[in-house]
Amino acid sequence: MAESEKNIYAVVTGSNKGIGFEVCKQLASNEVKVVLTSRDEKKGIDALNKFEGTHLSDFIIFHQLDVTDPASVASLAQFVKKKFGKLDILVNNSGICGVWGNEEAIRASTEDLGLYGWNQKVIESHELAVECLETNYYGAKRMVEHFIPLLELSDSPRIVNVSSSYGILKNLENEWAKGILSDVEKLTEEKTDEVLNQYLNDFKEGLLESKGWPTTLSAYMISKIAMNGYTRILAKKHTSFCINCVCPGYVKTDINYNNGILSTEEGAKTPVKVALFPHGGPSGCFFDRDGILSF
Repeated sequence: MAESEKNIYAVVTGSNKGIGFEVCKQLASNEVKVVLTSRDEKKGIDALNKFEGTHLSDFIIFHQLDVTDPASVASLAQFVKKKFGKLDILVNNSGICGVWGNEEAIRASTEDLGLYGWNQKVIESHELAVECLETNYYGAKRMVEHFIPLLELSDSPRIVNVSSSYGILKNLENEWAKGILSDVEKLTEEKTDEVLNQYLNDFKEGLLESKGWPTTLSAYMISKIAMNGYTRILAKKHTSFCINCVCPGYVKTDINYNNGILSTEEGAKTPVKVALFPHGGPSGCFFDRDGILSF
């Protein structure tokens, strides 16, 4: 049996820390050969070195990746093609919050900030929203488009899009956008782009609240709503794949200034579980720690 047929290969984006790092660790524990990625090469190598001297070191390698840079994504795809000849699992984990805040002040706060409290101490802007959508949504799309040919060579291709319960459509009050994104039979990437472009235009014009767009963690929520819709589009298009999105839970990571309630180990369990679904497993679904969520 050729090596490419007996081994399982995975790529995890944004995996030098947080949930992504733990996803790499747990996949490697299941003898999956994983490409750990990071936008910052030094941080990625530092993360890889944490496995040195352990039995997992044979299963994890590093490659630089910036999901917002088409050349970087193409370089990784070429590396995987040359190194492995195929890809079995793609975990789109890279994500940013789309806000700016005084990190030291938030971390030092003695208040019980909770899920929304820390957000009252941050600033949102049109520029940050553009960056958030480019990373969280378009970055994941870019990865899928480059890696579909390699996933098609797998006997059991799987895509896991790390999303959030913030991406549930009931959180969206803009009825026009909700109507488009909820009609999964007619939903397309072009229609999703139309929604995102209108959102950014309304943000720029100061119309978020009056148009029914979210105003708390605004861009983050919209990026995850779009991610969930894209997951369903992909699942319809690639019926031999297992393509799902996952809410890992409210995990203590840099994205929320470590104000979560779950450890990264706990947060990685659901993405890993879904990534390891057997061939013919559920597709086009939205999972959290308790099972299937409604979109």
